[in-house]
Amino acid sequence: MNRAPRAAAIGALLLAPVALSACSAGQVTQTNTQEQNFGAQINAGSLALRALELPYPTGGTYPSGSEARLLGAVVSTADSEDTLVGISGEAFEDVEVVDPNAEEPADGAAPAGISLPVPADGTLFLSNGQGPAVTLVGLSEELSVGEYIDVTFSFTETGDVTVQVPVGVSQRDLPRGEAFDFHPEEEEEQQGGGSAP
Repeated sequence: MNRAPRAAAIGALLLAPVALSACSAGQVTQTNTQEQNFGAQINAGSLALRALELPYPTGGTYPSGSEARLLGAVVSTADSEDTLVGISGEAFEDVEVVDPNAEEPADGAAPAGISLPVPADGTLFLSNGQGPAVTLVGLSEELSVGEYIDVTFSFTETGDVTVQVPVGVSQRDLPRGEAFDFHPEEEEEQQGGGSAP
């Protein structure tokens, strides 16, 4: 065997695995594990807003006029404290905040507005059972899984940060409905013995 053809054949064999692996680069196979969506995230200066979402609603849909809990976390890498003083958006009428760590005013009056500290080099958790519970009240329209609303977070130091907050997916397996039939005409022809010429 001539050296040139032999070198070409060996080169082709050596490059074949590289070429085959390149064909599948960037593809998600059916046997691959897909990561769950962990909510919206955005960086704003020394703050990082993470895992923001509205939890999966009963029946898969939030009706118009209903309320939704806002989940997420605000992570700070700053040397000084910041404060979350507002949560707003056109997709809801109001915000309710229940902070178990908030100090009650001396006169017994209800605290005015939102005032949630983001600790220096620390994390403010929203609605996870440890930090304050935040609820968006009076949703302006029906919301389903995969949809999102714009929510603006206002901080004393960082300013306003607007995030597209999605409706989360279910944390458990849901029953599947009936499969959609893509070929109803073919089945009718087979059951009827075919169409007349």
